[in-house]
Amino acid sequence: MLQRVVRSTIIDAPIERVWAVLRDFNSHDQWHEVVEASRIEGGERSDQVGCVRSFTLRDGNRIREQLLTLSDREHRSTYCIVEATVPLQRYVATVTLKPVTDGNRTFWHWESSFATPPGRERELRDMVAQGVYEAGFENLRRYLRQGSDLRASGTAEAMPAALPLPTRRVVVERHGGPEMLRAQEGEAPAPRAGEVRIRQRAIGVNFIDIYLRRGWIPSALPLVPGMEAAGSVLDVGPEVGGLLPGDRVAYLGPLPGAYCGVRCVPAEWVVRLPAAIEDEVAALLLKGITADYLLRDLGRVQRGTRLLVHAAAGGVGLLVCAWARRLGATVLGTVSSEEKARVAREHGCEHVIVTRDYRFADAVQRACGGADVLIDGLGDAARDENLAALARRGHWISLGQASGPLAPLPPDALVAKSLSFSRPVVFDYVATQSQLAERAQRVWDALADGSIRLPPIERHSLEAAAQAHARLESRATLGALVLLP
Repeated sequence: MLQRVVRSTIIDAPIERVWAVLRDFNSHDQWHEVVEASRIEGGERSDQVGCVRSFTLRDGNRIREQLLTLSDREHRSTYCIVEATVPLQRYVATVTLKPVTDGNRTFWHWESSFATPPGRERELRDMVAQGVYEAGFENLRRYLRQGSDLRASGTAEAMPAALPLPTRRVVVERHGGPEMLRAQEGEAPAPRAGEVRIRQRAIGVNFIDIYLRRGWIPSALPLVPGMEAAGSVLDVGPEVGGLLPGDRVAYLGPLPGAYCGVRCVPAEWVVRLPAAIEDEVAALLLKGITADYLLRDLGRVQRGTRLLVHAAAGGVGLLVCAWARRLGATVLGTVSSEEKARVAREHGCEHVIVTRDYRFADAVQRACGGADVLIDGLGDAARDENLAALARRGHWISLGQASGPLAPLPPDALVAKSLSFSRPVVFDYVATQSQLAERAQRVWDALADGSIRLPPIERHSLEAAAQAHARLESRATLGALVLLP
């Protein structure tokens, strides 16, 4: 539950004089007695929106705060805590000045909201209200009475752009089975130009993570798997606009590294989250966008399209089935158990084929006369059955290789029924930030209007990533998997 602290006072000085002090985001070590020393990181100006001040308190605590807004017209500034040894969570504060015409004085309003650990609500609320705000009022009065001048702008010694942060991460040092996933301590460096540092709360698990772990996709070792996650912005590097500390976000990108608690990623990978989208749902962004381009761009699915979806009870499969059914398609799916068949039907799969031996073509032909579009994540074991299950001019979309890498497909295999074949990669469909934002918004809209029914989500701790991989490979899972740092 958020705490709210509000304090106001009258300062016996004109507003221009008071504002000259408070608009300098790095002046508080001169007038507030609780502050030992303060510096602006990265050599930025202390009135530059986005600058970060790093300071120590006289009791030894350390805090980093970022200037979010600054208005000379309204005499108002807003800032937030980026990192602190004091357990003030999601702390955002606003300072507002207004002129008092009687005596040419200044009304100073200071307020904040923040969360605290359970049991420490009153202690930390009193610390902010009395030790910071009320003491600050009196300290500034004394400072102004002494006629002190602020130090000249730009004379402070520059600090590094930001501090690295410790993080827990899962690393693959040798290609192999799930046991190759090992949790270890690491460090998330400061965000560089164009980057955002994110405190992750949910991490999507995808088959591409397994392919990387096995070495089916070339990658340097050691590597941290994971292509998508959701969480909140901690801080941003230079040249980043539109994202601020505290923003809830999700991302997906072409380079692995998401299996960790804190990560820096390029800002163009990142989208803000609507309030209605929970973190664990947002960690399905890659799957949702995959469903979007499969149906919209490659399959061109519409009313009457005969669509065959393999692994129809998986994370992508359930999203595709529900969305395609809303578009009016005839949806067929393969699953490996009766329980999965039940879930697939609940998510819009009209004809479910239960098979563990990759035999399904006859059932597809009997049900609908062949598939116009086939979405295949099975790989080589389903190769011949896929060719037999397709209708004339059918389109085979090879999305994955759960049973093993697909052997090269000779053109003669397609010519008999004028078939087409594609092997898409999701990242080519979100190559720009605007493309990512547009597709992400379609996913959020589809969730809101019921076009997509949220799949079941299986949760594992970050430390249990090996268990999550083992379950996914064994075909034991229903829906999507997420890791919780």
